[in-house]
Amino acid sequence: MTDVLLLDVMDTLVQDPYRQIPAFFGLEFAELWPLVHRGAWPDFEKAIIDEPTFLRRFFHDGRDFDHDGFLAMIAEGYRWVDGAEELLGELRDAGVAMHALSNYPIWYERIEEKLGLTRYLPWTFVSWKTGVRKPDPEAYLGAARSLGLPPERCLFVDDRESNCDAARALGMPATRFVGADALRADLVARGILG
Repeated sequence: MTDVLLLDVMDTLVQDPYRQIPAFFGLEFAELWPLVHRGAWPDFEKAIIDEPTFLRRFFHDGRDFDHDGFLAMIAEGYRWVDGAEELLGELRDAGVAMHALSNYPIWYERIEEKLGLTRYLPWTFVSWKTGVRKPDPEAYLGAARSLGLPPERCLFVDDRESNCDAARALGMPATRFVGADALRADLVARGILG
């Protein structure tokens, strides 16, 4: 039996604009990746560093770039994944309990401003608030514990199989998001949606 859905946000509900970052710098992804500071993003997602520090550390050599333009490009890129908003509306109207369980920095507030995700579910377990990133076991177990539920009573949904595998290893059922229609069919098969 499932009491609650724990939903990843980026590339599950909302398109992640990270694919646009290389073009912003006039580079291909393979050219950009070696230049990026590897620890800055995880630290930013866990609120270890703030946004200005992240931007200063974006490149491992500390080079300067147009921070305002970069942030505007990111904010402009937030859009619903096809069919996700409609599915969230169905779930809300059916009374299904839902919470976000997502790795993301304080930029989740920009998503909220643009798309109003909290019309459907709260940002309860976003890594900026919890200080824990998937696939750390505490990301899943802490969420279940906070909700007063055993892991097996939660259903985790994520676009990354590795994150789903980590949940399953802890006894939390998980389904990989490959599209809104497939997720709807899965939820119907599980008896979560009629």
